[in-house]
Amino acid sequence: MVFSAFERMMAWRYLRARRAEGFISLITAFSLSGIALGVAALIVITSVMNGVKTEMLHHFIGWSGHINVYSQNNALDNYETLITQTKSVTGVTSVVPAIEGQVMASANGRALGAQVMALRYDDLINKQHIVEKITAGSVDAFKAGDGIIIGERLADNLGVRIGDPVTLISPEGRQTIAGLVPRLKAYPVVATFKLGMNAFDASMILMPFAEAQLYFKLADGGHDRATSLEVNIDKPDAARMVARQVADALGQGYRVYDWQESNKSVFEALTIQRNVMFIILTLIIIVAAFNIISSLIMLVKDKGRDVAILRTMGATRGMITRIFFACGALIGIMGTCIGVVVGLILAVNVDNIRIWIEHISGGRILAEQLYFLSTLPAEIDLMQVLAIVLMSLALSFLATIYPARRAAHLDPAEALRYE
Repeated sequence: MVFSAFERMMAWRYLRARRAEGFISLITAFSLSGIALGVAALIVITSVMNGVKTEMLHHFIGWSGHINVYSQNNALDNYETLITQTKSVTGVTSVVPAIEGQVMASANGRALGAQVMALRYDDLINKQHIVEKITAGSVDAFKAGDGIIIGERLADNLGVRIGDPVTLISPEGRQTIAGLVPRLKAYPVVATFKLGMNAFDASMILMPFAEAQLYFKLADGGHDRATSLEVNIDKPDAARMVARQVADALGQGYRVYDWQESNKSVFEALTIQRNVMFIILTLIIIVAAFNIISSLIMLVKDKGRDVAILRTMGATRGMITRIFFACGALIGIMGTCIGVVVGLILAVNVDNIRIWIEHISGGRILAEQLYFLSTLPAEIDLMQVLAIVLMSLALSFLATIYPARRAAHLDPAEALRYE
């Protein structure tokens, strides 16, 4: 729809506040504010949801790889052969043997459940996601083979520092004449890490691969075994397809999981939350659109004499329609533009705003003990922002159609009766 200079001028004059039209202008301001608020809220929420999803995906994949291979029995006896077979699959970039196990970590009279992940030193060095998050100690000490790296929050909960011993207790002990005796051994803490996710920082322990084989009895009888293989690929989004190819290459007797399947419940929950929040916040824009309808109807009633004069001077119904359509369109466009600017500013600074609110209120908005993350990330998707803008403009434009058509169908005699 193309507007002439006269139509734009009339629309702008009708929207400008005058003392006699204060109530109409107030409703118009509410409509504009509602659209701006809805657009800004949608941009912030979708950006935060995107950031949380990306951050969690980065942590999960950085810790355990894109694809994991397990034996249907207890352990992988021939993991070197399996590594060779897995590397032959197109798209696979690296395959790392790992040992996983549940233990009880004890120190200073405190005991907490923990998850052990054992890697070879060279493989650990290649996990930059972990190495870059070392907060104390050194990964080089891990090379000696007799120390462990633990999460920073786990270290705090156990009250240990670098060099302090932590006793690991495995429920899979050894059978004696006195019964089953839990297996336990003390290891010095050589480093601590903080990934920013409480699920890892409060429960994960990194152990040298060879030491884990001894601790979990995976080197008995001269065997060299692992409990899983971590497979990394060049295209994470193709993990499901590559996982099927890996399963075909290895044959029967193995369980193959991709990152999407392993963390399905977490990411499905995030998707549902994002969709629900999108629907709820869209209602704000819809309510604002209804306010546009009411404000334009009142504007048509208030400008009845003007409509009659314009029609008498030769203005067509199309011109009247475009004038009042332009009024609603201006409200929608201005509200959307303001919302986009405010939303982008808030999204970029959302974590700083969280810190400021926590400082002012003295409370915690994002408690690490309750949520996966210790920070509030945001990732702005320009395509999502564009979709929000188009939706806001579409609702605003649709809201103007009925009042504009109503104004256009007033004849001069009828219009004068509104005065």
